[in-house]
Amino acid sequence: MLRTLRYLLVIVATIASAPIFAREPAMQHAKGEFEVKLEVVSANEDIISRMTLDKKFSGDLVASSTGQMISNSSKDMGTHVYVAIEKVTGTLAGKTGSFTLAHRGTMQRDSQQLSIIVVPDSGTDGLSGLNGTMTIDVDENKKHFYAFDYTLPTP
Repeated sequence: MLRTLRYLLVIVATIASAPIFAREPAMQHAKGEFEVKLEVVSANEDIISRMTLDKKFSGDLVASSTGQMISNSSKDMGTHVYVAIEKVTGTLAGKTGSFTLAHRGTMQRDSQQLSIIVVPDSGTDGLSGLNGTMTIDVDENKKHFYAFDYTLPTP
């Protein structure tokens, strides 16, 4: 009987110390506008071009960013490819910090593919643990918009 009671106490203690409801952080959504300034650092019509970028975000993400972009185009085929890395510093959901975005894009005459992700473990301060993806749209007036789906760890 005593052995059974000890066994039950061990089970109860184990269950009590385990998290009953481990919750994944809820996906959140931020959107707004941004202004971008590109400056050509080096360019050659036949090979790769390199540019610096400076952005100012407004809306749900209030931030600025700096980064580098490398691109190449095939003028004859109307194809363009780019990769970029930018460091974003500002406030998101009331939390201040910085994080890094990695871009990969290909554009053809009739289609485009764009992937922008938060670099894992790049969040700092209040944005530590940030994960997410961003999309970009440009309207007919060349105004830039972002949509950012992200998670932040729950406290």
